[in-house]
Amino acid sequence: MQGKDPKTLIQIARSTGRDETAEPLDLGARVRELRKARDWTLEQAASQAGLARSTLSKIENGQMSPTYEALKKLAVGLEISVPQLFTPPEKGQINGRMVVTQSGQGNAQATVTYEHELLAETLTKKQMLPYRARVRARSMDEFDGWVRHDGEEFLYVLTGVARLYTEFYEPVDMRRGDSAYYDATMGHNVVSVSDEDALILWVTSLA
Repeated sequence: MQGKDPKTLIQIARSTGRDETAEPLDLGARVRELRKARDWTLEQAASQAGLARSTLSKIENGQMSPTYEALKKLAVGLEISVPQLFTPPEKGQINGRMVVTQSGQGNAQATVTYEHELLAETLTKKQMLPYRARVRARSMDEFDGWVRHDGEEFLYVLTGVARLYTEFYEPVDMRRGDSAYYDATMGHNVVSVSDEDALILWVTSLA
């Protein structure tokens, strides 16, 4: 991850616990929490659910009890199931989030040494940054020193042969199906050593 190093890629993208005693669920507060977790305004959430803004506002403020049809629309709009509307969330946790990135539809970020394709880019407040990378670099000389950044990182080789250089370990050649998990504050770089460019999947924690 060089040229634009992982710090830049992370910037592009960027305590749980359960009470032992169950409390009655405030549906309005639950809907508001789910909406705000997605950084949606009332207008955006109402549009997603196919409801009037005033209807959603009344639901959130406990001024009306939604019909089952309205509940289904809410669930579809929030991309969760109807039962999840009534499931108290774990503290600090968002339930039912998902985004699908079709092949070739990621956000391309080409650099001198890598061709990155950011995945799941439309999902906000991610805990991980997944991306696919084509490794162009053939030598450590092509890098301006070590790449270092906060968090941890997982690397999985999809095609070709990649050589992983790290600050405190001997270089290791990795082939299709090989993977590595490492502390990303440790200096690291990856080069291709096969005839074709290596294609890898990288997942970086957004610490």
